[in-house]
Amino acid sequence: MDEFKEKLSNFYNKFNENKRLDTRHGQVEFLTSLKYIHEYLEPGDKIVDIGAGPGRYSLYLKSEGYDVTAVEYVRPNIGMLRAKDKYIRIVEANAVDLSMFKDDEFDVGIMFGPMYHLYKKEDRLKALNEAKRICRKYLFVTYIMNEYAVIEYAFKDDNYRQIKDKLTADFHIDDPDNLFFQVRIEDIDELNKEAGLKLLKRFASDGPTDYMRSVINKMDDETFEAYLRFHQATCERKELLGASSHIVDVLEKQN
Repeated sequence: MDEFKEKLSNFYNKFNENKRLDTRHGQVEFLTSLKYIHEYLEPGDKIVDIGAGPGRYSLYLKSEGYDVTAVEYVRPNIGMLRAKDKYIRIVEANAVDLSMFKDDEFDVGIMFGPMYHLYKKEDRLKALNEAKRICRKYLFVTYIMNEYAVIEYAFKDDNYRQIKDKLTADFHIDDPDNLFFQVRIEDIDELNKEAGLKLLKRFASDGPTDYMRSVINKMDDETFEAYLRFHQATCERKELLGASSHIVDVLEKQN
């Protein structure tokens, strides 16, 4: 096992992604992402979930009758996914090399994890190009935003002195040893252009939610439902996107 894969495996052995998505604040991200995915899916579509993690999206979409292939790189996540559904198709692979799949083998690709962990631009571009190659219609790609990470971890959690050497003069995080990589809108736009992908829609999957997790987790049902409606009504607003913790691009190949 290479060093990076070992670090990822150790992290996901400890971090419970399913538990996060089961919380109220996690449900905002999950339900919002599903809302947009459903807008583009058609009956009979074949879906590839690249970086499927423990399979929350894969298993949900499979339960709706879609043909789903889950691609995952680290064994702890594969084990959790397999424990929930022993029949789902799982392929152990890194997002930068999907050579086991044919061109246009799938209709829709979901990539809700790999861009978090690919520090080198060339690797992020490879991952986008591989997903583009194997998907005929649409891609959904998620990123962690730089400003969220700076606000949350440097200042809100009072870690500035510990991480100040990992911040550029304009406060872009530059830390190749970190498991997570953060971007700005212009970074994503540059990748899409180089990969020959057309942006159809961009939305914040969680918006301000992660800043106020404890508040949202304590909301009563009526207030939470109102917050979810508010978020989904505003999650495409350009002035809010950069401060979200995650954003999702809906992409298609350029003609």
